[in-house]
Amino acid sequence: MDQALLLVHNALPAEGLRLSAASAACHQCAYQVLAFIPASNGSLRKPSTVTVAVDTQHPLTLLLDGFSEDRELCKIDPVRNWVCKKLNPRETDRLINSELGSPNRADSLSSDPSQHLWSAISRQRLRSLDTFRGLSLIIMVFVNYGGGKYWFFKHESWNGLTVADLVFPWFVFIMGTSVSLSLSSMLRWGSSKKKVLGKILWRSFLLILLGIIVVNPNYCLGPLSWDNLRIPGVLQRLGFAYLVVAALELLFTGAGAESVTEMPCPALQDILPYWPQWIFILTLEVIWLCLTFLLPVPGCPRGYLGPGGIGDFGKYPNCTGGAAGYIDRLLLGEKHIYQHPSSSVLYQTKMPYDPEGILGTINTIFMAFLGLQAGKIILLYKDQHKQIMSRFFIWSIVMGIISAALTKCSKDEGIIPVNKNLWSISYVTTMSCFAFILLLLIYYLVDVKRLWSGAPFFYPGMNSILVYIGHEVFENYFPFKWKMQDSQSHAEHLTQNLTATTLWVIISYVLYKRRIFWKI
Repeated sequence: MDQALLLVHNALPAEGLRLSAASAACHQCAYQVLAFIPASNGSLRKPSTVTVAVDTQHPLTLLLDGFSEDRELCKIDPVRNWVCKKLNPRETDRLINSELGSPNRADSLSSDPSQHLWSAISRQRLRSLDTFRGLSLIIMVFVNYGGGKYWFFKHESWNGLTVADLVFPWFVFIMGTSVSLSLSSMLRWGSSKKKVLGKILWRSFLLILLGIIVVNPNYCLGPLSWDNLRIPGVLQRLGFAYLVVAALELLFTGAGAESVTEMPCPALQDILPYWPQWIFILTLEVIWLCLTFLLPVPGCPRGYLGPGGIGDFGKYPNCTGGAAGYIDRLLLGEKHIYQHPSSSVLYQTKMPYDPEGILGTINTIFMAFLGLQAGKIILLYKDQHKQIMSRFFIWSIVMGIISAALTKCSKDEGIIPVNKNLWSISYVTTMSCFAFILLLLIYYLVDVKRLWSGAPFFYPGMNSILVYIGHEVFENYFPFKWKMQDSQSHAEHLTQNLTATTLWVIISYVLYKRRIFWKI
């Protein structure tokens, strides 16, 4: 799929040729040799021919030059097999483009613990939040089912964004929003902070434990082996981010703290009362910046943010992820992190690298905290729709300006490029910029003007755990999957993936009508 068969004929009687290629999606990558084409058989006047499979998802620049024939030429069949193996990464793509980055896909969208606290306590539930959550969930389901096998529904190899890269940070954001609303409601209803903290710890523990089980699929075959047990993962990161943000909110917020009071600077009344939280978060960001740009990494330039492999013209092949990769390998061990990073296909990296590693968790906490800020705005300006929407818009503009400054509005040339593998600070500001705007639009349409009920996304948003677990368990069963007539057809994959996703929307609607909700 998404490949072309390139036939190269060499009619030169005395000169062999070397065919190399460089993908436009591979930043600062040296040309990679695809094949050697020997000289033609002059006596028979027959040109030599080599067949090469090349990737067609991104523009490809080909380089053809001569080479000396005083060495043994590669045989055509081994070359063809090697090239096909290198340029036919369908199975690897299947592994690296799941949200968990593992053969058993699992996503945090289904496991927001705060949404269940809020649904159990709050009597006036904002449909816009469930709609936002459901939209992220449906995109995730469609992407996990294959996304029609289109490249833009797969995670970006390194810098940049695709549709698949939007899902996880949006859910982290809306989780933070729900944390603010749920904790405020629980404290207002008289729950003690000690009791609420116990619930936060328990839910965080369940998320982390479930995450470790999910990302290690061998548990179906027998006892887990510590030798190659993967420790990081999406659910683990989500559980830890939830723990930090919820505990931070619980520590510095009391019942009724969201009421409007007179302040010297009214424009900052959703920020200044929570200055200890901001100091904590900004301290975390300083730690991330210092570790990322100042930590010495053996064999790598200080502050390296590249993919390694053949990137940067192959100068730093073992530096994948820079400090982020080094910290994971040092503290967790190479065998306990993800072995098939998204950079391995395009950049041919050899080092294991975990996109849900330790260092990136800091910025995940920041993303959840920005969602928490959205929740504070909703509480502070209750029923003041213009104030809420204007604050969302201002936050979006601020985050967008920071992103533009960090990235120079480019994919690879900025100070800190947008990168999901690293969860770079520019990735967080960019995703939060989108999230504030998207939440503003959904809030306006669903809760303010009521021009849209939130359907169909509202229903899976109300039952995200069941929809997620169900779509994983029944992924390979009819009617969610069937044998295709042409497995290389985008149209057939798209039809199958859209059908499966639609079925889960219908199932979530039926469950909603029957008042069946699955909670942790």
